[in-house]
Amino acid sequence: MDIPLLMVSSMIRICFVINPIAGMGGRVGLKGTDNVLEEALKKGARPQALNRAGKAFSRLSEAYRRHRLKRPVEWMCANGEMGEDVIREQEVPEWTIRTLHVPKDPTTAEDTRELVRKAVSSGTDLIVFTGGDGTARDVHRIAGDVPIFGIPAGVKMHSGVFAIDPQTAGELLEHYLRDELVIGKGEIMDLDEDRYRSGEWNIALFGIANTLNEPSFVQTGKMMIEEESTDDVISGIASDLSEKIEEEGLYLIMGPGGTIYSIAEKMGFEKTLLGVDVISKDGIVSSDCSENDLLDILDEIEGSHFLDKVRILLSPIGGQGFFLGRGNLQISPEVIRRIGTDRIIVVSTPGKLETTKVLRVDTGDPIIDKAIKDRGSIKVMTSYRTYRMIKIL
Repeated sequence: MDIPLLMVSSMIRICFVINPIAGMGGRVGLKGTDNVLEEALKKGARPQALNRAGKAFSRLSEAYRRHRLKRPVEWMCANGEMGEDVIREQEVPEWTIRTLHVPKDPTTAEDTRELVRKAVSSGTDLIVFTGGDGTARDVHRIAGDVPIFGIPAGVKMHSGVFAIDPQTAGELLEHYLRDELVIGKGEIMDLDEDRYRSGEWNIALFGIANTLNEPSFVQTGKMMIEEESTDDVISGIASDLSEKIEEEGLYLIMGPGGTIYSIAEKMGFEKTLLGVDVISKDGIVSSDCSENDLLDILDEIEGSHFLDKVRILLSPIGGQGFFLGRGNLQISPEVIRRIGTDRIIVVSTPGKLETTKVLRVDTGDPIIDKAIKDRGSIKVMTSYRTYRMIKIL
């Protein structure tokens, strides 16, 4: 039975931590920020985490402003951009702030662990963090049995403890504060970013965490799909795309991942496994592109009056269903806006779709996301001139 509004009035303690540098390597093509912060900054990377945390907290504070929620919260956090600034900005009277840690500048993983350590010792009921899989690992190492919950802000998020987007994170926190959610289990998964940047996919399970349980709005861990026979499927998709490129003179922006890598291989292109590449009927236009690289290429194509010939080729993450916003941040809202949301081609093997019942987007731009979601469903190429309509949630 749902708990009536305003009956939930007991104060609750929540630890909140932001990894300010999370996701900064994505747009500039570094596939993460671990160990490459200086390089990311030199390439023009901009912070993403504070903005995404702000969206989640704006959604949560709305519940207080509209009097759906009055439960007092003591937020345990670090000062400045590691947490306190975002909470204080909302000016919610029912919230108090307890600063437990003064981080280094720039912040480090040890700052995250130290804050969580102090919060657990102080009796926190929940740990909310903003970052990616690396931040999830740092939080989980210290949290013990305390539930953890992630606002997605990294380049890669394979762990099953993240909301599907920041606004949904705020909505779920509202339900949590109303005692309308139960605690379940979520996988903590990550890969080695140094090996990832060199083209190796080395994902591993690092543990099982307690987390908020709402399957429709908390992403599952990435499923590693194996199929007995995918060669004919991949060959069929490759043949279909090759014909389109040749007959229509298309430029194809190819996203990362094993499925698209295999398709490119069948088409005769040496694509990077985990990068974003651009091809045409004349061959590789550019490899391992950053956001700026893609925008420069679009400028050149537009100058030749061929912008309507550009397509974006993507494949969803197995189980999760994300085809935009996870691992392909180089294909930014500005890139998508220039090309058009109706010029995205989604491909998948049938086996992957068996565990991927819906598709999801989280570009960070609500207008772009809404334009895609409003379509209701999207056509997914599953072999030569063969498609399935899959719902977009």
